Amino acid sequence: MARRRRRPPATQHKELVPLRTRCVGCGGPLWVAYHSHRTVATLDGLVGLRLQVRRCVTRGCGQYHRPYRPEEELGWALPHGEFGLDVVGLVGALRFREHRTVPEIHQHLRALRLVIAERTVTHLVQRYEELLAVHLGAESRLRAVLASQERVVLAIDGLQPDVGHEVLWVVRDCLSGEVLLARSLLSGREAELAALLREVQATLAAVPVAVAGVVSDGQHSIRNAVASALPGVPHQLCHFHYLKEAALPVYEADRHAKKLLKMAVRDVRPLERALEAREAAAGPGGDPAAAAVRGYCLAVRSALTDDGRPPLAAAGLRLRERLTAIRASVARVQTQANGKGGPSRAN
Repeated sequence: MARRRRRPPATQHKELVPLRTRCVGCGGPLWVAYHSHRTVATLDGLVGLRLQVRRCVTRGCGQYHRPYRPEEELGWALPHGEFGLDVVGLVGALRFREHRTVPEIHQHLRALRLVIAERTVTHLVQRYEELLAVHLGAESRLRAVLASQERVVLAIDGLQPDVGHEVLWVVRDCLSGEVLLARSLLSGREAELAALLREVQATLAAVPVAVAGVVSDGQHSIRNAVASALPGVPHQLCHFHYLKEAALPVYEADRHAKKLLKMAVRDVRPLERALEAREAAAGPGGDPAAAAVRGYCLAVRSALTDDGRPPLAAAGLRLRERLTAIRASVARVQTQANGKGGPSRAN
């Protein structure tokens, strides 16, 4: 779709110059042929780039009249791209690390004052996946990182930002922390996962390093894929998932305790409405006691919505600690009010 309105002017300007002044083909001079202009949208605003383009003028050279653009240009944006690499990286982080949807990412970028269409956000997610695949596929980098280890321990898991959409399957080396392969699949069947593991094994064979073990969440399709693609390689359950399974009885008890605590304070919202009416009836000055109690009500509601992350952070215990702290604060205020001889207004 064509742009309906003119792009706003750039707020920053940069001039980029090629580092090389001699032709790589014949060694002759590279003369300045013309200047190119492009505008890149970054997180810091619109940047106008003025690019100095050189050409070889030696006839018979293989590089004759081929444009030689500044090397720094690719550090700003992809070829023909309107958005900087920092925007692409932010879109990828919001999508795959925070599991944001495309509309949510679009709203986040608009809040940063980026003029961008929702369809463009989808395109940037695809560009991020392509850059990630290129980075992970660099065998020279993997050789340098894995050569000294002589072995790897693979971890495989799937990331699904939205239910019903593609799953991003990631294969990582636990020893170095390097991501060896990342690919989106429509399903996580045994045949597709086995093909991913075989591809990783072929990459490691070129280094060469051996696969010492595999770690996963114990999903049946993953178990079968590991047994098919890597026969004889030890396969164990991830420590986090093992701890989560072991702590399941504690988690169930904690969830039941949290449910009972919520029932004890579920009438906080009607109390807030009554206090709001009381403050409105008090006039311009308001009712200080009602405002103070409303602050406690807000603290209670905040504590109810703060969930923990089992198995290491129990939501019920955290809720009990916060409600106990709120109760102690109310008791201190009540004691101070009674000590001054005045009636308690914190109830």
